[in-house]
Amino acid sequence: MARYTRILLAVDLSEECPQLSDRAVELARQNQAQLSLIHVVEPLSFAYGGDVPMDLSTIQEQLDEHARSKLNAYAEQLSYPVDKKFVVTGNTETEIHQVASNEETDLIIVGSHGRHGLALLLGSTANGVLHGAPCDVLAVRVHQEKNKS
Repeated sequence: MARYTRILLAVDLSEECPQLSDRAVELARQNQAQLSLIHVVEPLSFAYGGDVPMDLSTIQEQLDEHARSKLNAYAEQLSYPVDKKFVVTGNTETEIHQVASNEETDLIIVGSHGRHGLALLLGSTANGVLHGAPCDVLAVRVHQEKNKS
């Protein structure tokens, strides 16, 4: 089995992230690997089809800064040192591939919800990252927390 030296953990900063970080930290420890984090912010223009009659740059900057703050806080709570943190704006799969390639990553870790039916046919972030990745990809099955009512 290959020894991983550079692991890139792709996070969406949701409540499910600890499920990913547990696996990433375990693998990083086992391999004495560098662990980096990436969070991709999709541009507001994607949501509106690029046809918005106003300047969204200030709002986009605020979203990016909020994401940086959340990623820093997330990194601090990990029980493993984080080598680099990336907050990038763009298409999720493309940006993860780009950073993984630039950083000579040998393992990308992403979350997978195990979708079925129509959602499976339409694809998912994990599937998009897998296809075209410059290295191994580990898709960790994440489960939504059940409400404790």
